[in-house]
Amino acid sequence: MVALVAAGERWGDGSLRPALEDLLGAGAVVAALQAAGLEDVSPEASAAAAVYRDATPRLRETVLSCSSGRELVERGFAGDVDIALELDSSSAVPVLDGPRFRAG
Repeated sequence: MVALVAAGERWGDGSLRPALEDLLGAGAVVAALQAAGLEDVSPEASAAAAVYRDATPRLRETVLSCSSGRELVERGFAGDVDIALELDSSSAVPVLDGPRFRAG
């Protein structure tokens, strides 16, 4: 079983704000699992994958223009956005083991 959590973040006033980049990240994982043959996914996971696939042709522009992307660029962290957009760049898989994560 795999669980993905698109956590979101907070606005300056502390209220919750959806994070498009989290949805896209979760969607990228689900889309890869579906491409590898996984068929039994929740409707929410399927929707995240659809959003990711739709955004893929202009993924960088999409992330740079969302609230978090604009904030990062304004603060001088556009390079961090580019690093976050790298696909298949890590072989690490975190596994929740009790109260903490370990390498899987």
